[in-house]
Amino acid sequence: MEERSQWGTRAGFIFAAIGSAIGLGNIWRFPAVAYESGGGAFFIPYLFALLTAGIPILIMEFTMGHKYRGSAPLTYRRMNKATEGIGWWAVLVAFVISTYYSTIIAWAISYSIFSINLSWGTDTESFLFNDYLEIVEVPGQFGSLVPGVLIPLLVVWLIVLAILFRGVSRGIEIANRIMIPTLVVVFIIIVLRAITLPGALTGLNAFFEPDFSQILNPQVWIAAYGQIFFSLSIAFAIMITYSSYLPKKSDITNNAFITGFSNSGFELLAGIGVFSILGFMATQQGVGIDEVVAGGVGLAFVVFPAIINEFPAFNEFFGVLFFLSLVLSGLTSLVSIIETYVSGLSDKFGITRGQAVIFGGGFATIVSLVFATQGGLFFLDAADYFINQFGVAALGLVEVILIAWFLRKLGTFKNHANEISDIRVGSWWTISLGLITPVVLGYMMYGLLKENLTRSFDTDTGNYEGYSDAFINYGGWSVAIGALVIGLLIGFTKWKTKPEEGDYDDR
Repeated sequence: MEERSQWGTRAGFIFAAIGSAIGLGNIWRFPAVAYESGGGAFFIPYLFALLTAGIPILIMEFTMGHKYRGSAPLTYRRMNKATEGIGWWAVLVAFVISTYYSTIIAWAISYSIFSINLSWGTDTESFLFNDYLEIVEVPGQFGSLVPGVLIPLLVVWLIVLAILFRGVSRGIEIANRIMIPTLVVVFIIIVLRAITLPGALTGLNAFFEPDFSQILNPQVWIAAYGQIFFSLSIAFAIMITYSSYLPKKSDITNNAFITGFSNSGFELLAGIGVFSILGFMATQQGVGIDEVVAGGVGLAFVVFPAIINEFPAFNEFFGVLFFLSLVLSGLTSLVSIIETYVSGLSDKFGITRGQAVIFGGGFATIVSLVFATQGGLFFLDAADYFINQFGVAALGLVEVILIAWFLRKLGTFKNHANEISDIRVGSWWTISLGLITPVVLGYMMYGLLKENLTRSFDTDTGNYEGYSDAFINYGGWSVAIGALVIGLLIGFTKWKTKPEEGDYDDR
């Protein structure tokens, strides 16, 4: 096993952690969630969730990686031999996400090019689904490979694997030092242009106007915790892996606060930009803001191209900037996701980083071709929903309960973090992780399981997104359950290295 890599500077680690946290969801998920959950009033449960779940889990995972000096599987093994499989489950979840996340970045690359002459025309929905993705009619069918998706997808993999080949300090750190400042500058330009559009104030009023009646709605609090949870890259191996490359003297708690608030700051910036633009669209169409609000793929690849068509000037330039921001935010997150299994493979099997990149990244590239087919969108939709809800969210619940309730490591981790951090954590941290977060995540998982397991499969309307019985059972559920089962099985395999040896603090 190679000597463990290390970040060149503290700033390099922070840029990488922020780059992992800031992803596509910050731009296309947060604004819609905030609007639908009470507007300005949503920021109260959002901030509470950040301080009781987001930053506490970041501190915990930074501490785990720093203390045990390993990938997620190695960290879990060194913490307790019986828990190694949880680390591999997290790595498998990251692997699945990387295979379809790369495809969305490929779409953004294509749309950056389409922006140059507004190739999507006036019917942006038809262009996406019929002209660009060439989707099949029945979910579950593969169809043929779509060249317009395949070529940029291969470009994405060449870029991220080249970055990973160069290592932690010369590859990941340098890439994030370039891409994160560029992303921020690009998005600030977008926001400055957006707030000067006719109708921007209408959109901003809709985004920030508080509906305090929503504060008493439990679903709003669940939405706040869900947003924090899914946007911070916590609970699926990334932050454990990244923090394992920190030097012995590292201010863990301060790093967690900087990462958490930077991510939230970018989400707020994204909300301002997105709702200024949606306000412009509503004004142009003479409709209410609620009729143009959207999230996810529809917002990015259908609604925004339609809005760009209506811009009073510099349509093409604005389009390029917007889709470039998606590419940059996606690439920094994708690099961190892939690093989890590159590190895990290297630790477990004693292979070099280059070999781990070739094997892990090469296999992921091959699997990602599924999402470059005519049926790729349907597979992507099902995999994304089920791996996030029953992979990432479930992992977070298991991780917190395991560490706080069964292994009782919170006191040990608190002491470790406090020894090397300027900001000392106290009872708020242990209460948040030992009580508040498990209860909220447990309630979330209960609701999700109840919703998905009790759906009627008698009619199409009872299925997830109207998809067929077989497609969901053999598609979405198989991916989510498969990641868990395979991960636990890998945990029982023999190590080629000696995991109990190494420069780590097992006090």
